[in-house]
Amino acid sequence: MNNDRTLSTQRVLPFAAETIYGAFATPEVLASWWGPDGFSNTFDVFEFRVGGRWLFTMQGPDGRSYANTSFFANLEPGRSIVIRHDCQPFFTLTVSLSPVVGGTLLHWNQEFDDSKTANAVQAVVGNANEQNLDRLTKALTVNASAA
Repeated sequence: MNNDRTLSTQRVLPFAAETIYGAFATPEVLASWWGPDGFSNTFDVFEFRVGGRWLFTMQGPDGRSYANTSFFANLEPGRSIVIRHDCQPFFTLTVSLSPVVGGTLLHWNQEFDDSKTANAVQAVVGNANEQNLDRLTKALTVNASAA
């Protein structure tokens, strides 16, 4: 954790920043990788614009459904995506993209509204975020192969 409310990870992905940004902007692609291993998604509303709503349900490998309400707080094509998760647990996810040799450095910063929540979910969220980035890499690799 960077502070008592923020969980962070970073990774260099072998893709252009615009390609990674597109994996967030395209609902079919986003649905294919969003969430930890074993999860799938059904999007009810997806308005990829600043202030746009994103309402979806994640289905867990245990068969349970998890309703999510979010909105896109800020979008800078090829540079950053800021998503406000507007239901429990409340947090703001900031994904920053920076070109580096061999691809793009992705920073994934999840800032919770309070330190109690951040501490309570840290053990699960840290691993889940790494799985999310693994799934993103796989989705982009599959899409690059299909192109």
